Amino acid sequence: MPTPAAVVAGLGTCLPAEEFDNASLAARLDTSDEWIRTRTGIAARRRAAPDVSMRDLACEAGANALRSAGLRDVGGLILATTTPDRPCPAAAPEVAQRLGLGPVPAFDISAVCTGFLYAVTTAASMITAGLVDNFLVVAAETYTRIVDPSDRGTAVIFGDGAGAVVLRRGSSQERGALLAFDLGSDGSGKDLIHIPGPREQSDGPRWFSMAGRKVYLRAVEQMTASALRVMKDCAWSPSSVDTLVPHQANARIIQAMAERLDVPPERAVCALDRVGNTAAASIPLALAEALRTHQLQEGARTVLTAFGGGLTWASAALTWPRLSAVSSEI
Repeated sequence: MPTPAAVVAGLGTCLPAEEFDNASLAARLDTSDEWIRTRTGIAARRRAAPDVSMRDLACEAGANALRSAGLRDVGGLILATTTPDRPCPAAAPEVAQRLGLGPVPAFDISAVCTGFLYAVTTAASMITAGLVDNFLVVAAETYTRIVDPSDRGTAVIFGDGAGAVVLRRGSSQERGALLAFDLGSDGSGKDLIHIPGPREQSDGPRWFSMAGRKVYLRAVEQMTASALRVMKDCAWSPSSVDTLVPHQANARIIQAMAERLDVPPERAVCALDRVGNTAAASIPLALAEALRTHQLQEGARTVLTAFGGGLTWASAALTWPRLSAVSSEI
């Protein structure tokens, strides 16, 4: 007897039109194209224009996901972001209103780079509980506005962008059904990825900061362990996974994780070359790129995994459905 499940039914993305490459950063920072590529795998990233908000990116990606799913409305919306345009109120209700979704439940989730998978898990739980028939999950970030432009440790890594999926109620036997989830956190690492708050000592602007080496080690460790847990829940061996889609932090983390899992490197999606690390938006953007390049195909056993500030981590497993991503730039 098939069990109820949330099924991926649509995928949409949106990127800012402006691309800035490593050469433009090398012109003002103590760095080079070779240094950035070697350490991160990034050649360029996108930057939202001054008149483009995080909410604009979110609306465009959400609208594209609805087009991909062939829907005009859904029963709710979750927006994953760590870069809200303003602290209050949450952006999701406005995004829902701009998309014409009506008075549906809409709220934000903040889990940094893990935000998309936290949001997907939350939406899937509401669907399988029978509260709604379908849900729109959006992840949108404008990280170029919170990183110190003079810090080569962060300015070379992060970019702006948005991605979204539509989930609908279905059966666990369908392609696209989300089959397993794993979520976790460790607050003892709260300062490894953070922005100082108003009550914290700060001699200047409160920029995003990250303890690179420590984050690298924890990210590889936790994403590997989390991915293995969802594989175990699905009775999948690492060798049977067709496509591994990690958070696109940097190429070294993705390579190290694939090696630990003994997943062939060609099965691990690394799609950050032209967009950089887009935090919560990185997984849906990577999914769209993997579809475009045929690295992800219908029927593929797929594992999604992420690690972010908090510290937080999450994974999900599904067999990829038949769908086409809808993408645009603004």
